Amino acid sequence: MARITLRQLLDHAASHGYAVPAFNINNMEQGIAIMQAAAEVDAPVIMQASRGARSYAGDLMLSHMIDALERTYPDIPLCMHQDHGNDEATCASAIAHGFTSVMMDGSLKADAKTAADYDYNVAITRRVVDLAHWVGASVEGELGVLGSLEQGGGEQEDGHGVEGKVSHDQLLTDPDQAVDFVRATKVDALAIAMGTSHGAYKFSRKPDGDILAMRVVEEIHRRLPNTHLVMHGSSSVPQPLQDMFNQFGGEMPQTWGVPVEEIVRGIRSGVRKVNIDTDCRLAMTAVFRKVAAQTRSEFDPRKFLKPAMDAMRELCRERFEQFGTAGHASKIKVVPMSEMARRYRAGELDPRIDAREPVAA
Repeated sequence: MARITLRQLLDHAASHGYAVPAFNINNMEQGIAIMQAAAEVDAPVIMQASRGARSYAGDLMLSHMIDALERTYPDIPLCMHQDHGNDEATCASAIAHGFTSVMMDGSLKADAKTAADYDYNVAITRRVVDLAHWVGASVEGELGVLGSLEQGGGEQEDGHGVEGKVSHDQLLTDPDQAVDFVRATKVDALAIAMGTSHGAYKFSRKPDGDILAMRVVEEIHRRLPNTHLVMHGSSSVPQPLQDMFNQFGGEMPQTWGVPVEEIVRGIRSGVRKVNIDTDCRLAMTAVFRKVAAQTRSEFDPRKFLKPAMDAMRELCRERFEQFGTAGHASKIKVVPMSEMARRYRAGELDPRIDAREPVAA
């Protein structure tokens, strides 16, 4: 079996200079497409489920589905991750259902809509770290509110996202605060805010430094060179997929995602996990529309789902190759969670803080 924790996987990625795309899933077809792509290019996998996905599929169904994927592809290290946990109970129940990693998003309060203050974020994230590390599971925290620098707010995704306007400062992770946050919480990975957002409508134009602040990633990595960074809302929303969606009856307004070259720039500065959801949804639904338009008499769901899975598989394989993930699955020897728990208790996995003072202007 090859169930792996996020911490072990990202440690390997850091040692070899690559990142791992984290694909959101809701159903069997998405899971199979991801694992097929991974097997084709020998890539380790992060699958993640939001609270919305858990509600849609059910924890029991998701748990057994991941068991089946793990057994079907025993040579592919597979991390199952809770995306945007909103409180301790959400994270604890995910671990109870076989998730090896959880995100505690303390940037928002438990309603997943209201921006939280820094002290709240530190306190709740540390509580989740303590409970997860006791059993060897990993924890991703978030500092700064995910949202658009253009619009001054966030985008709801599966019911998660800040409501209303927030300040420009809240939408950018503070590098000094990041050092303190990692030291205080002992998170295994840190999601940072720098202008990306959930959903398809991230930018009204091709992003530049004013609306996609990659400089924040680079500065935090300079201060925290040993901390694994995470980019959320990082679908690229490829133009060909937008065009196909609209060609066959869709009405998606023109939009821009996060360019792959900017993600690669982030990978050079400590980004080890890249969250992707919209691209997978769009790859599949564009094909649904195409099949429905070109074969109007078709009613067999498999005739829609099989080509949609093929499209998602190709997209996933492309991201594995672009992020340098390909070729590494067979190099990883999975450490059991019980051993990870021992290492946490012994302090062997405590954050290594190498906070460097900013260079004077």
